[in-house]
Amino acid sequence: MAQPNILVFMVDQLAGTLFPDGPAEWLHAPNLRALARRSVRFSNCYTPFPLCAPARAAFMTGQLPSNIGVCDNAAELRAETPTWAHTLRRAGYQTCLAGKMHFVGPDQLHGFEERLTTDVYPADFGWTPDYRRSGERVDWWYHNMGSVTGSGVAEITNQLEFDDEVAHCARARLYELSRGGDSRPWMLTVSFSHPHDPYVARRRFWDLYEDCEHLLPTVPAIPYDDQDPHSRRILDANDRHGYRITETDIRRSRRAYFANISYLDEQIGSILEVLRTTRAEENTVILFLADHGDMLGERGLWFKMSPFEGSSRVPLLIAAPGFDPRTVTTPVSLVDIHPTLAELAGVAPLELSTPIDGSSLAPTMRGEARKEPVFMEYTAEASYAPIVSVREGRWKLNRCVLDPDQLYDLENDPHELHNLADDETYTKIHRELAGKAAKRWNLEKLDADVRASQQRRLVVYEALRMGKYTPWEYQPHRDASSRFMRNHMDLNVLEEQNRFPRRCSQSEGDKSPSL
Repeated sequence: MAQPNILVFMVDQLAGTLFPDGPAEWLHAPNLRALARRSVRFSNCYTPFPLCAPARAAFMTGQLPSNIGVCDNAAELRAETPTWAHTLRRAGYQTCLAGKMHFVGPDQLHGFEERLTTDVYPADFGWTPDYRRSGERVDWWYHNMGSVTGSGVAEITNQLEFDDEVAHCARARLYELSRGGDSRPWMLTVSFSHPHDPYVARRRFWDLYEDCEHLLPTVPAIPYDDQDPHSRRILDANDRHGYRITETDIRRSRRAYFANISYLDEQIGSILEVLRTTRAEENTVILFLADHGDMLGERGLWFKMSPFEGSSRVPLLIAAPGFDPRTVTTPVSLVDIHPTLAELAGVAPLELSTPIDGSSLAPTMRGEARKEPVFMEYTAEASYAPIVSVREGRWKLNRCVLDPDQLYDLENDPHELHNLADDETYTKIHRELAGKAAKRWNLEKLDADVRASQQRRLVVYEALRMGKYTPWEYQPHRDASSRFMRNHMDLNVLEEQNRFPRRCSQSEGDKSPSL
């Protein structure tokens, strides 16, 4: 069987709680709903780290962030670390990225042959937290609640401009691939910045949610003094005390967030339509996922950085030839994507880099049982020491040396309102999960590693901003001298090569798409 093409859709900060089995019924997302109907749907997929750069580094490598040194949004993914883009490229694939991946450091490809756009976020060490100054806000780059108070309607924003370009480049690349200039199978990753805040949406998507019944959180804001210690740290880091958040702000923010899901749905639908009309759909594996979620006002929390479900759970849909649609409720992780793509591409497990913390989802997609726990960690802004989590079956344990343990029964307490860690009835499961956490992490060493990394990067960043500044941001190059018609080309050859289907295919009649 020929190696399948692979199309990966990644979005930013989309809560998996809104995708219980594909998109929630009330979301206006017809294209994602159609994709879900033909996909294996993972209703309990988790980020390895509820923050952009570490989550994406773990997703690309199949390793927990602590094992590759990516401990925050300004930590470098080392060029020596294999990603699934390297794995697929070694297996004979064309590898291409359109959009965001938040690679930090001078290597801005990490196995991709090409990037069609620059990134939306900085690639340097400027966003490095400092555990020596725990509790101190860094105003110029920390999140604040202005995203909530400033929510509303706009026809163009920084992020809309970026995502419009990402979608355009992805469609153009699929058309280019259809022309057959390269016989290799291809992998195209299309990575959007929405529905990440700021919570601003175009009017026509905003209007879809005028009568939405979900504009207020399920769990109202918990008073500051009643929040758990880490949630208080998040509120402090987000400058919650500097803003007055009204019910109108909450409704507008959530409405814009839902509207941007519909915006993404339209963009993804347009890309899938190109895949269909160029006859590549049947032999293409399609993934849809997010890097982490968004609390969206639940419990009074916004954005990410939390081990609670809104922040840590993400959607995952996989539509692949030979796999029947089904729903998988067993917890899985984004670190499972690297070995999954390798297996779907026919790469032998022994060819993968070691260690891989994830495992292939292909057996689960075929209906086989899976019992492995899911591990998560957090070591970035709003934390004063590492926070780790274990999700297994119905249970989730959160641990930090600074805080009391949190143990939740997600089957009976999906909103994580009842901490069972001190309930003697659950001592056995508490000890079992704590033992798995202790086996996975040495928290004292992890804390020391994070602090050492922060100090190195703070010194390097300060030095590199002195004198001549050489940015690491990816600069996409488009050679206009070879686009469209130029005098070093044969016009007749050019016109024939750049059309799909070719004229010789027109005899296929109704098999050819209308052009």
